[in-house]
Amino acid sequence: MRELASEFEAGLPGFDANDFHKEVVSGLQGREFMERLDWIADCVEKRLAPDFPKMADQLEAAMPPALDPTLNDDDFGRFIHAVPGILAARHGLEDHRDRALNLLEEATKRFSMEFYIRPFINRWPDATFERLHDWAAHENYHVRRLVSEGTRPRLPWAKNITIDPLAPLPLLQKLHADPTRYVTRSVANHLNDISKISTDTVVAQLSGWKEEGKQRVKELDWMTRHALRTAVKAGDVGALEMLGFHADAPISVQSLSVGGKSIAIGEALMVETTLSNTGKTAAPVMVDYVLTFHRPNGRSGQKVFKLKQGKVPANGTLLLSKKHPLKGNASTFKLHPGPHNLALQVNGKIVQDIPFDLTESK
Repeated sequence: MRELASEFEAGLPGFDANDFHKEVVSGLQGREFMERLDWIADCVEKRLAPDFPKMADQLEAAMPPALDPTLNDDDFGRFIHAVPGILAARHGLEDHRDRALNLLEEATKRFSMEFYIRPFINRWPDATFERLHDWAAHENYHVRRLVSEGTRPRLPWAKNITIDPLAPLPLLQKLHADPTRYVTRSVANHLNDISKISTDTVVAQLSGWKEEGKQRVKELDWMTRHALRTAVKAGDVGALEMLGFHADAPISVQSLSVGGKSIAIGEALMVETTLSNTGKTAAPVMVDYVLTFHRPNGRSGQKVFKLKQGKVPANGTLLLSKKHPLKGNASTFKLHPGPHNLALQVNGKIVQDIPFDLTESK
């Protein structure tokens, strides 16, 4: 926090860094993370001009140097530099849209403005998208990444946007061949969001990009795997086909076991299976297992887990195994004694299942 105070003191004559720091620290306790950011912005705001254009000038004057332009990934910035975005949305949204967007353009070079562009997308979709199309060709990769990240339909922690979730696809078209992994990672994450709405749309988009050949093959392959990860986990046939895993591959299960008919909470499943290929060529396989959990209310729950990606040799077999701990104290998923089931999923298709009883811990 002293760093932020020093930046404002250096950029704004008369700014009292010590007084600012003291006030901010006094109000942090008891506030959640996002509330803390709003509180910091409150403390900054009262020390700036009430007129937003002047406030924006002051915020830009106090900005630290832009993030290193020679890097190409995982350079998100520091949360203390969220203040310009908060104040842009708070005071520039209605009457000073263009000045606020200019401020976001500068601020995102220091800390991603993905949360703060979204109110402008909701309030001024056409004008904001016009700016986003310009930013897609920006020389700074942080600005280019904002175009994709800020328009994601399911951006974590962020407020919803009210546009058609497919509306940003023309923006992704401009960004998919970006030379910077920080940008292409965002594009892939954006497509993964869309896949939860329409996997077919994502598969078609990726297929089109593959035909265009504008992105490096290795990078597009990585993007494709990353973009389809949720669809693959769900066993979507189209997504798996695109990755080379065919649902009609001549694969059968010779054996499947979990280590016993009765497993105690706190112990582990010993998942083991042997797959057989009756075809004349090696068959790529994406093997998952689906656990069905017992619930006291009678409504079962399911989760999909990765087992292995590999190839079954022509006229041969492939042995796969994995230890799956059944932790009784997991904070995200509580286990209950009762009848459970493990189903083996190969290339998106359930091929065999095996029941087992989960008992109280020993």
